[in-house]
Amino acid sequence: MTLPKHFRIAGALAGLSLAVLATPAAAHCDAIDGPVAAAAQAALASGDPSPALIWVKPEREAEARAAFTRSLSVRRLGPEARTLADRAFLETLVRLHRQGEGAPYTGLAPAGQDLGPAIPIADAAVASGSQAEVEALLANAVNRGLAARFTALRDHRPRDPADLAGGRAYVERYVSYLHYVEGLHRAASEGVAAPARATAEDH
Repeated sequence: MTLPKHFRIAGALAGLSLAVLATPAAAHCDAIDGPVAAAAQAALASGDPSPALIWVKPEREAEARAAFTRSLSVRRLGPEARTLADRAFLETLVRLHRQGEGAPYTGLAPAGQDLGPAIPIADAAVASGSQAEVEALLANAVNRGLAARFTALRDHRPRDPADLAGGRAYVERYVSYLHYVEGLHRAASEGVAAPARATAEDH
């Protein structure tokens, strides 16, 4: 069965990276032991909201500052009030951060979640200044994904042009393989200039 040389792939594939990353990242940001929580605690401990404010968009800064000021006032009333005030500020900060991402806030996630290998290794790279382990993790995952899809495609090429069922199954594998390759290429080729500018403005 011969397929067109230039097969047009329907639909954008940016969702490939989002589907893989959105859930763990959301849990990471929402978690009590996540980076947003650490920023909230650092801000409350120092009395300076800056570590927390970098996690919210400029248009939500006023609400974050107001919540910070309230929490500072309430936490002076005693240990129990301090716990409640800290929790209230953390919930507000996470909610505002999630809103800035265009994502819903569904409450704080518990600590110690299994985020898979990617998020912990990426966090460790940020802390250490070396991303060697990140590169190895991604290279291995990409190679495995490519090999599995290419092998499935190569080994199921129909021999009989009249075998429509086999031909359609082959086309599905073909499209899956090309989607995977194009999605990976798009994700890997995305520039950092626009996010970097947005982050600078947020700060």
